[in-house]
Amino acid sequence: MDIQLSEIEVRILGALVEKEITTPEYYPLSLNALRNACNQRSNREPVMDLNESTVREGLDNLNRKGLAGPVSTAESRVTKYGHRLQEVFNFSRRETAVLCVLLLRGPQTPGELRVHTERMYRFDDLATVESTLNHLMEREPPLVKKLARLPGTKEARYAHLLAGDVETWDAGSEPALSSGVAYPDDERLARLESEVATLQEQLTDLRQQFADFRKQFE
Repeated sequence: MDIQLSEIEVRILGALVEKEITTPEYYPLSLNALRNACNQRSNREPVMDLNESTVREGLDNLNRKGLAGPVSTAESRVTKYGHRLQEVFNFSRRETAVLCVLLLRGPQTPGELRVHTERMYRFDDLATVESTLNHLMEREPPLVKKLARLPGTKEARYAHLLAGDVETWDAGSEPALSSGVAYPDDERLARLESEVATLQEQLTDLRQQFADFRKQFE
């Protein structure tokens, strides 16, 4: 299946996948909750500021491509949206977690992927991360590509191919955990940052769910 997504469609799809796994009690998402998920300042690269009409247009495009769309829920009067990634690709949990991080954060090293997927799937070691990446690269057509290692970097990065081919990555936007090597201080800091980001996301989700609940009675 040949898929070519825009940057906005990539963000929408990644946000839907992430929320289904990390906050299943709030999934599927209303349009406003999805917009907030797309515009999060944590766990996103780059940070975006999408309005509702842009998100709605992206959803319409994903619906035509069979990757996302409205979901019927008897509990809510507000239209909710979900992804259809599993139906299209039949991913394992490991593959879903890795692809989700690549969609939301851009090219990553295996070490970064191991830390950043922790809320969705806990990898025992880097070898398992690399094995998962290989499975995604061996798909037909491939869904992931190994990028050339830039001078001065210790690890190659991997990128998803749902938005077309990727030649390289911008070293100027490289996050702090860049080597992919399991340095204790780096992993500890990354995990603390991830926990703080998780608490922030949960608070945002709770506020959004309360706002959606109130709208039902207005």
